[in-house]
Amino acid sequence: MKLRNIAIIAHVDHGKTTLVDRLLQQSGAFRDNQRVAERVMDSNDLEKERGITIMAKATSIAWKETRINIVDTPGHADFGGEVERILSMVDGAIVLVDASEGPMPQTKFVVGKALKIGLKPIVAVNKVDKPDARITEVVNEVFDLFAALDATDEQLDFPILYGSAKQGWMADSPDGPQEGMAPLFDLVLKHVPAPRIEEGGFRMLGTLLEANPYLGRLVTGRVFAGSVKPNQAVKVLDRKGNVVEQGRVSKILAFRGIERTPIDEAEAGDIVAIAGLEKFNVADTLCAPEVVEPLQAQPIDPPTLSMTFSVNDSPLAGTEGDKVTSRVIRARLYKEAEGNVALRIEDSPGSDSYIVSGRGELQLAILIETMRREGFELSVSRPKVVFQKAEDGKTLLEPIEEVVIDVDEEHSGVVVQKMAERKAEMIEMRPSGGNRLRLVFHAPTRGLIGYQGELLTDTRGTAIMNRLFHEYAPWKGEIAGRRNGVLISNDNGESVAYAMWKLEDRGPMMIEPGWKVYRGMIVGEHTRENDLEINVLKGKQLTNIRAAGKDEAVRLTPPIRMTLERALAYIEDDELVEVTPKSIRLRKLFLDPNDRKRATRAKETA
Repeated sequence: MKLRNIAIIAHVDHGKTTLVDRLLQQSGAFRDNQRVAERVMDSNDLEKERGITIMAKATSIAWKETRINIVDTPGHADFGGEVERILSMVDGAIVLVDASEGPMPQTKFVVGKALKIGLKPIVAVNKVDKPDARITEVVNEVFDLFAALDATDEQLDFPILYGSAKQGWMADSPDGPQEGMAPLFDLVLKHVPAPRIEEGGFRMLGTLLEANPYLGRLVTGRVFAGSVKPNQAVKVLDRKGNVVEQGRVSKILAFRGIERTPIDEAEAGDIVAIAGLEKFNVADTLCAPEVVEPLQAQPIDPPTLSMTFSVNDSPLAGTEGDKVTSRVIRARLYKEAEGNVALRIEDSPGSDSYIVSGRGELQLAILIETMRREGFELSVSRPKVVFQKAEDGKTLLEPIEEVVIDVDEEHSGVVVQKMAERKAEMIEMRPSGGNRLRLVFHAPTRGLIGYQGELLTDTRGTAIMNRLFHEYAPWKGEIAGRRNGVLISNDNGESVAYAMWKLEDRGPMMIEPGWKVYRGMIVGEHTRENDLEINVLKGKQLTNIRAAGKDEAVRLTPPIRMTLERALAYIEDDELVEVTPKSIRLRKLFLDPNDRKRATRAKETA
């Protein structure tokens, strides 16, 4: 069969996975009576819960005697590493744009990468049925974006389709006809070139990695030259051309709809998954024994945030999880780094902790959430930015992000004020329709840690914030952190409702009655700037006197609910988040108050 390889790229929530659903349905990949889940490509539990794509995934459909391999990609900038890798597998890209939001930061980031390596884009304006759609302006914005990203004349002459992935149609004009996805299929066949096949022996570049319980390590990639059959002798070369291992291919799986089917031979141009090699990694080249030159992998942007993952050493350690030792935590982190090229793991000197660097808070929070669901217990520190030194070796550089905030006009003042406090510089302010403004800032990553929750509070949940790494720039100076201190438990035990009720004037609580607490654990937020030790274990003094009005009913204010992302954004440098399969607790780094005082004095004298 003839082949076409395409990626679907867009900003988060612009409808990539829904579009893939419709393409699969209308190409006959499902039986007429087959029950299919919504967003069938989002197979991971966390993807289903959050409604976002985290891992890039491949599928394929047959249309008019041509097999079209489609790669669905994540939309969040935190998972940009997934998108950067898969662009080398494809020859064209469908750039999906929301008809009201227009091209957003992640669209810009991925399109820039796609144009740089010469992919031919097709622009699909999605959600044209929205009441606030502004189709002509969006098409002009896309053209301006392509021009700003130095697209060639051929790339600027891109074809445009309009439609609604949810309703299942695409057409040459926004008014229809609404006759399904056939125009998009036909345009892919006409506009996207057939895969370029290189001369020489078998060569394949690994781009996606997964562990299969029956087949072991599975690496998905595109065959650039030659062909491969099961049981064929092959070798793995790393980026520098060193031989990593030699072995045999045990199984070749091709994508057929959402299923993977074993095949007898994979030919150049096709995207397949190969099993049988233990050390074959992402960005490595699988090749015939006579090949000596590896394929060039796309460079990946560096991580901008780092966190310290350490063994949980609290008094409640080991009571809720079964994977608690530094050895199993280390093995799990290094296994994650093999498949996720945007992560970097380093051993921290002198203790049972590891420095994990990634693209953003969401990426690291997803990793922690995945680990706690697997039964791990660990402590994690506040996210810190990854600094770099300038070429002169003296100037300290920090990551700057481009932040786009869509907000109602009435709330724009407080957003501009808060961003200014965080050393952000406003670049642009323009109306985006419906009494809303689009504010564009360049802000240091340090200042944005924990701002998402505050932004939603300030704007009553109406603002939408999108971030994207912009550049490394000189350090912007000190940024004020959290203004309130915390309430710390002064003993081990179970919290008592009466004690918590008496302490309510000290500040809102983060725990409920009956919860296990320990000395040094954070149980609430103080109304003032200093930290305060309190006793949440003290019961009511019982006497034999009964009088009217003596027994007041205990009515507690509901506690602050700490999700994992909120906890990571809330803590300061001298605090940790204790993560177990059942609980998320906040604690001080030093549980003993004397150790805390000593550390504070040492910091002041330094």
